[in-house]
Amino acid sequence: MALQELILKNRSYRRFHEDHPVSVETLRELVDLARLSSSGANLQSFKYLLSSEPETNARIFATLGWAGYLKEWPGPVEGERPAAYLVMLLDFNISKTPFWDHGIAAQSILLGAVERGLGGCMFGNVKKDELRLALGIDERYEILQVIAIGKPKEEVRLVPIAADGDVKYYRNEEGVHFVPKRSLDELILAPA
Repeated sequence: MALQELILKNRSYRRFHEDHPVSVETLRELVDLARLSSSGANLQSFKYLLSSEPETNARIFATLGWAGYLKEWPGPVEGERPAAYLVMLLDFNISKTPFWDHGIAAQSILLGAVERGLGGCMFGNVKKDELRLALGIDERYEILQVIAIGKPKEEVRLVPIAADGDVKYYRNEEGVHFVPKRSLDELILAPA
């Protein structure tokens, strides 16, 4: 699959075929892609908790905020939840700041998921204290984000931003998820 195709298919999926398993070996392969990615000062300061077990997944699920712009939607129902999660942690014994590395690592993980016919969603909206307690995460680690992984069960379409400039994603009555994107010409500034 070409890089542009991977990027176009790499959407923030929020509904999955929960019964489609994601193995620990697949999660390890995805973390390996993050491991091989660029790292500020080459510190490689991230650690990961892997979950593909329903009981642990349920504990993680309970700590996530699913879609800030979809106020009326509490998140996926049972049967549409992710089959797996990666909890990305910063190891304070290695570094006190993640720089921008967690974005690079997450993008590598998600592109790898798409390449394998899966999809995912990054979560910064995490009840970190609850997650720390639920998974017994040591204080030496900062919870940076959670990445949900599974086989997508929803269609996500990119659309141009409307004339009013609203960037909020939305769903139609059929459950299709629409994500407004700025035009390329809006992003490129002509030289002065």
